[in-house]
Amino acid sequence: MSDREGFGGGDDEHTLPKATVYKLISEMLPDDLSCAKDTKEIIVDCCVEWIKLISAQSNTVCEESSKKTISPEHVLEALKQLGFESFISEVDESHGEFKQSQKDRQRNQPNTNGMTPEELQALQQKLFSQSQARLQSGGE
Repeated sequence: MSDREGFGGGDDEHTLPKATVYKLISEMLPDDLSCAKDTKEIIVDCCVEWIKLISAQSNTVCEESSKKTISPEHVLEALKQLGFESFISEVDESHGEFKQSQKDRQRNQPNTNGMTPEELQALQQKLFSQSQARLQSGGE
């Protein structure tokens, strides 16, 4: 058994996409600095533990309010209870941006009522192509 098992690295159910986290780390560092692979792995493990901590506390807050679904308000309260008040404004702002992006996304959905299967397939191919183009250009 490695010394990393049990600390987020050995449990596939509780991991993050390493490539994505590694990319975020690289983007956050100044150009003249780099980060060793072991260090990146420790950061991934810390992120997993952070998510577990916030999730567990949010669940506790949710249960205390007799709810069955964790809401953003439960997460904000969990941050307060854990002493991370300084994160709340940024989390709240990020949540607002997410809600707006969901509204924008819903408005941009094509109307498929009355389309034939062939038209639907052509539309699907068009949307796949647009998505692939955005992915390759690095845009949204």
